[in-house]
Amino acid sequence: MVSIITPAYRCADVVAETIKSVIAQTYPHWELLIAEDCSPDSTRKVIERWTTVDHRIKLIKLDHNVGPAMARNAALDRAQGRWIAFLDSDDLWLPQKLEQCLEFARMRDAAFVFTGFRRIPLAGGEPGRYISVPATLGYRQLLGNTAIATSTVMLDTACIGRIRMRKTYYDDFDCWLQVVKKGITAHGLDADLMRYRVMEKSVSRNKGKSALKVWRAYRDMEGLSIPLSIWYFIQYAVRGVLKYL
Repeated sequence: MVSIITPAYRCADVVAETIKSVIAQTYPHWELLIAEDCSPDSTRKVIERWTTVDHRIKLIKLDHNVGPAMARNAALDRAQGRWIAFLDSDDLWLPQKLEQCLEFARMRDAAFVFTGFRRIPLAGGEPGRYISVPATLGYRQLLGNTAIATSTVMLDTACIGRIRMRKTYYDDFDCWLQVVKKGITAHGLDADLMRYRVMEKSVSRNKGKSALKVWRAYRDMEGLSIPLSIWYFIQYAVRGVLKYL
């Protein structure tokens, strides 16, 4: 089984589409664990209605707002599947996402899989250009790369062990670094399997603040020297600019 981890906050207008994209998967053996982070809108009510539609959808009601990292951990604590997949509450999967990722992982003997994707605007419309991914990423390659989109990732707990998020600005990027630091290679499936919804108020939209947090991740979380931090930050920034052109 695949346990799908979804933190949800102020997403009442879009979370139903996200849930529908999971129900439409060609691979049926999944559970969708949605940790609702005390939204001020009707997010929780929307999710509650969907739990009555499909028993594989499970709502985790958090008592107070804890942020995406701790919300993901609340869902991870309830996960029963061997595989962990991440899907943010405003993103969408194409129907063969799970099936193709599992087959790719089997063929490559991979414990860490991520895929390509396209961006879509909040108001709807045509998807943007396809964002391709490299074949593999190790620890040093990942430090200077923006290739891994959270909603494309799948991890095999049988190989990686328990997965936890640390409470930091880029908890997902930090988590991928901790996984590959163990010697696990991240394998990129260069296929168009996810839609990344561009939300104006999302955590990563403030590029100046995001850049500063990446720098702090190098220095504080990874303990890199200033010269190494500069080297990887330049790579990270250039790849980020190219991806957004």
